[in-house]
Amino acid sequence: MEKIELPLSQFTYAQKLELLETIYDDLSRDETAFESPAWHENILNERREAISAGTAQHSDWSEPKERINRNPFMRKHF
Repeated sequence: MEKIELPLSQFTYAQKLELLETIYDDLSRDETAFESPAWHENILNERREAISAGTAQHSDWSEPKERINRNPFMRKHF
């Protein structure tokens, strides 16, 4: 497969996000084309077990939202 060179340094942040969205949309058209790695299922099972055992830790949406707002990168781009 030939490597595709894109002048990413010349793209705006918005253009890069749009490119990512376009690629994601294309990749997600056929969900059978990609198989999740086994460790994904392992993590999900661990989380389900923690929820069932009552040991899972959850965050209210306000907490991660506050962390995002404190992050200068996130404030600048979102």
